Amino acid sequence: MSGEAAAGMAGAEKNLVRVAKLKKYFSTPFGNLHAVDDISFDIRRGSTLGMVGESGCGKSTTGRLLVRLLEATAGTILYDGIDVTTAPERDMKTLRTRMQMIFQDPYSSINPRHTVASLIGEPLRIHKIVHNTTEFERRVRELMDTVGLADRLYDAYPHELDGGRRQRIGIARALALHPQFIVCDEPVSALDVSIQAQILNLLMDLQEKLGLTYLFITHDLSVVKHISEDIVIMYLGQIVERGPTGELFDKPLHPYSRALLSAIPLPELDTRRDRIILKSEVSSPIEPPPGCRFAPRCAHVRPECTAADPALREVSPGRFAACVLAERFL
Repeated sequence: MSGEAAAGMAGAEKNLVRVAKLKKYFSTPFGNLHAVDDISFDIRRGSTLGMVGESGCGKSTTGRLLVRLLEATAGTILYDGIDVTTAPERDMKTLRTRMQMIFQDPYSSINPRHTVASLIGEPLRIHKIVHNTTEFERRVRELMDTVGLADRLYDAYPHELDGGRRQRIGIARALALHPQFIVCDEPVSALDVSIQAQILNLLMDLQEKLGLTYLFITHDLSVVKHISEDIVIMYLGQIVERGPTGELFDKPLHPYSRALLSAIPLPELDTRRDRIILKSEVSSPIEPPPGCRFAPRCAHVRPECTAADPALREVSPGRFAACVLAERFL
């Protein structure tokens, strides 16, 4: 085998998910809304990729595209070498046992008329994983124990539980089919801070124990720094920066990334950070004109920024930014 072929195989084994030129447009009376517009990224097997951006940037839409809850307008999503975007529906049922999703709202994502046992065990029944009541009960109680739900809650209803326990139901349900890949769509944003820490630690423990791969979607930079090895920053449907978490936090290369990081509160009372205040309004994602979509709010804008869409390019090893001035911030 040639060295090039071996390197290709190693790359395929290393990345569980590969996204290339992914697009999702929604039709409106005023034109197409570019929710996700030509994005590409990889997720290494057994790692966590954090996806960050303000509301409306397309991060949740991206998560739904990856598990095919939405159909892509264009592009490819390879999961372990299988193209999710073109897989027949009969194959998707099998694929969905290997990739699952944890939703943002732990109450609206579960049926309030079902008990904890019924909610957690629903995937087992749909995919015929268990064949009798005894086996069903054993597996459900095993999943409850895995996510830290007390055994006494087996017959409880969602309205009897707090937000943290409801989210544990969502996590247990996602784990029921032994998936390899989980999209975590802002799984802690609706929870109290103390409960957030418990859920984050649970997700990290499960990843270590079960070898899970995560796409962790959030708008909270403190959270994403805690759980992710790599980060993608999105703005109006496009990726503006991508890189290892530590390097991106230490030295952001895109003006939008720098503004986001400047807004993180510091715990030390005697330490100050220069805030970057973004002016102007967010541009419309409906039929956006050519050029950098952050340009109307950028203090460093140049004529070339509005001439064409800036390419996401490798500025330094492992660091990618869609900005003509990225080298200035190295």
